[in-house]
Amino acid sequence: MNGGNGGPLGAERPRERLLGRGPGALADAELVAALLRTGDRTHDAVELAGVLLRRFGGVRGLFDADPERIAACPGMGPAKTAAVVASRALLDRYHAEHVTAGEVLSGSTATRRYLRYRLGRREREVFGGLFLDARNRLIANEELFFGSVDRTAVYPREVLKSSMRHNACGLILYHNHPSGVAEPSPSDIQLTGRIATLLEEVDVRLVDHVVVSADQQVSFAERGLL
Repeated sequence: MNGGNGGPLGAERPRERLLGRGPGALADAELVAALLRTGDRTHDAVELAGVLLRRFGGVRGLFDADPERIAACPGMGPAKTAAVVASRALLDRYHAEHVTAGEVLSGSTATRRYLRYRLGRREREVFGGLFLDARNRLIANEELFFGSVDRTAVYPREVLKSSMRHNACGLILYHNHPSGVAEPSPSDIQLTGRIATLLEEVDVRLVDHVVVSADQQVSFAERGLL
């Protein structure tokens, strides 16, 4: 029996299990099926969800995909595509609120998780900063420089200017390594030292520099590199 029109095999069963037993009782395809609600002419919702996950390489790949790529998949109309995109947007905001709702500290797991989530899958390097007030609360998150697959031109004085513009008392630098290895390079360490020296001149404390990849994050503060 096909559940392409929203029958019990396609959508109701995953939703019922989700509400009755919790998300831990459902496979990835079943959770995505709960978003899609219905299948198409040839697949029930769970089958369609499985097709999407295989095409994009799993949940992370699906959520990282451009809406146009999702909409181009057979069986994915505007409503189903919007459901996936909206879920990703809510997840973005969930992670962001963990940072903006309270203090942002160098030892904050939530802050590093947020940065890895935001940057870990980027295909080009991005260098930015979390600008903090005197109580280590977030004033602004600004992506400052954009580069290639393996390098970004960073100008320390521009970092200084942004700190002054935000009237920041502290700063957490961050950048990503699209290579998948979050280990800081010698040039990363040298650049961080130059920026820290400039910030000291205007009484801005460099709290940390976090390097992230899809599955890793490295804190300069924890490594004793500041």
